[in-house]
Amino acid sequence: MPKIVRFHETGGADVLRLEELPDLEPGKGEVRLKVEAIGLNRAEVMFRQGIYLEAPGLPSRLGYEAAGTVDAVGAGVAGIQIGDRVSTIPSFSMTQYGVYGESAIVPAHAVARYPETLSAVEGAAIWMQYMTAYGALIEYGKLKKESSVLITAGSSSVGLAAIQIVKSVGALAVATTRGGDKKQFLLDAGADHVIVTDEADLAAQAMAITDGRGADIIFDPVAGPFLEKLAQAAAPGATIFEYGALSMAETPFPLFDALGKGLTIRGYTLFEIVRQPACMARGKQFVYDGLASGALKPVIARTFALDAIVEAHRFMESNRQMGKIIVTV
Repeated sequence: MPKIVRFHETGGADVLRLEELPDLEPGKGEVRLKVEAIGLNRAEVMFRQGIYLEAPGLPSRLGYEAAGTVDAVGAGVAGIQIGDRVSTIPSFSMTQYGVYGESAIVPAHAVARYPETLSAVEGAAIWMQYMTAYGALIEYGKLKKESSVLITAGSSSVGLAAIQIVKSVGALAVATTRGGDKKQFLLDAGADHVIVTDEADLAAQAMAITDGRGADIIFDPVAGPFLEKLAQAAAPGATIFEYGALSMAETPFPLFDALGKGLTIRGYTLFEIVRQPACMARGKQFVYDGLASGALKPVIARTFALDAIVEAHRFMESNRQMGKIIVTV
């Protein structure tokens, strides 16, 4: 029987259990994967804690991203065959599906082949980060070469994906990090400038970098009181994309900066893109093209074995990672 990760109560990383469960057959419109690698995401930590956008039904599986080989195909599935090497696009509810484990059933629409040049570890590190950044920056933000983009939590997998996408367009990428220990890493990753927010005034630095204009697009997973500083760093008419809640604090609305600059402050998640077939198709093609050209390349922070899933989650919560955390199976 395959080993599967589940939790029977919400809470800290130690609620995750590795259990042996009978293999299931995929239903209509579903496929089953023999999992080789799993990409970890902050959403799964929040889901495990019971503070995500949807509440888990216990006991619950979890996980959005996996790379593996199709080993069973359900009724009504076209274009996918047993033996296909695929990874999953987060486009389903974790209340219904989860990919942590040696075997996973997912909707057929959620699987996509990944380039032969990538390993399974890299294949599990593609879709959440690149599609999330693509949607905000390209699909909705209409990123242009002359744009300046402020990317907070720059060393996260999505932050690094955003840096790569901004540079692929030729725009200015300004990353932030709280501590100076990640500054050189972010510069090496392609950021044009790095603001260390524990050491410098964010708004003043952003204005200096952009010759007094401010950032045209701000891409932020932190929120909370930090939003007020981001509004101060924004250019007139800028859009601030809020795609997370890392601060876990109440988020005040920066009214006067919003009024004075005509700011758009927009909640955003990947699901806006993946639930619109045309948007999803454009996003997939953008990612495929970027991977083929070398403009996009997943950065792997660290890998863990499946039986170290608790330690992997603890590492994610430590915020020490620079890039994607992967669990190998």
